[in-house]
Amino acid sequence: MTLALRAYVALSHLLAPVWHLGLKHRLRRGKETPRSVHQKLGHEYADRPGGPLVWGHAVGVGEAMALAGLFARLAQSRPDVRFLITTTARTSGDALRRTGLPPAVQHQFAPADTPGAVRRFLDHWRPDLAVWCEMDLWPTLIDATAARGIPRVLVNARLSDASMARRRRGRWIYRALLPGFDRLFAQNETSAAHLVALGADPSQVTVSGTIKSLTPPLACDADDLAAWLAALRTRPVWLLASSHPGEEALALQAHQRLRERHPDALLIIAPRAPARGGEVAGLCQPPAPLRSGGSHLPDDTAVYVADTIGEMGLWYRLAPVALVGGSFATVGGHNPHEPLALGCRVLHGPHVWNFAESYQQLDAAGLSLPVADDAGVERAVEAAWAGAATPGARPPEDGRAAGVLQHLLGLLPR
Repeated sequence: MTLALRAYVALSHLLAPVWHLGLKHRLRRGKETPRSVHQKLGHEYADRPGGPLVWGHAVGVGEAMALAGLFARLAQSRPDVRFLITTTARTSGDALRRTGLPPAVQHQFAPADTPGAVRRFLDHWRPDLAVWCEMDLWPTLIDATAARGIPRVLVNARLSDASMARRRRGRWIYRALLPGFDRLFAQNETSAAHLVALGADPSQVTVSGTIKSLTPPLACDADDLAAWLAALRTRPVWLLASSHPGEEALALQAHQRLRERHPDALLIIAPRAPARGGEVAGLCQPPAPLRSGGSHLPDDTAVYVADTIGEMGLWYRLAPVALVGGSFATVGGHNPHEPLALGCRVLHGPHVWNFAESYQQLDAAGLSLPVADDAGVERAVEAAWAGAATPGARPPEDGRAAGVLQHLLGLLPR
């Protein structure tokens, strides 16, 4: 252990009471549940399954579902292995329960980064392999995993120039953590170079593309889907998915003109932050019904606001075409693989650097389409309704992802 890491772990021990107080405060504010607090403190875990266990940690729902897809593929080769996914946010746990996880995969909340919570977590789960997704790296947890001789792999690492600039101030801790990984899989060459600059061994860094292309189709309630299909009948539907401020107004302008030719057309808006549901509904005249407000089925309204967590599998099944948000707002775009896995055509704006390689490949294959403005959205949606656009389909799998699978298989005990 380096001096820097030793100092961090010592400080994390001293700050354990602060973690306890912070979690209690979050519980009072509704950001935690008693179950999530107990698990973060290293208590009330589910029973550990027998046999080898692969543990993966992710920061949010998208990353966790990407891990679920990766683990589902691993399970095809090793049906004796069981899998654990941990996340930190309560919302991610709620969403994973609603979207559904593949067989042999379960979810728990990650421990607070204190020696006591980490020790109890590792004592209980005894993982045979640890997989970190993207860059949610907790030093005490990683150091304790290393001390037990558990192989560690980083997958789907992405570091833009902006995020690299923020992390340079803490590169002393990365220099202590990154060399200990058995392998680091980066999404692109830029991310690979940044990992090396932060201290990773260049011989251990591989560019593998994004594993989000392995995300399994999102689940939904079959009865709910049947009820919606019966209510919609032949109405033309499109979706604005994971929207940010400003994108709803653009979609509403396009939808207003679409309604001139398709009077019964329905636009479903799923804001990235469900708490914005009321704000989004207020952009419509009259205000659009809210999923969270008890409007579980559409009436003759022109717009419906899907302001809940974990139901994207339903909306992607209902809409033949979706404008994926975060691409007109300067956010960098969101995951196009989730709608494509359910046959939903993808439209996107100009700002897609978070998934630059994916969108480049998908645009070239005709599976996604860039649009410049609300008029472009209008034309693309109408073309999809008319059947003129290439039907949505799952894109060919990036062959580089096979390298991630093979490496992980090689680390599993026999």
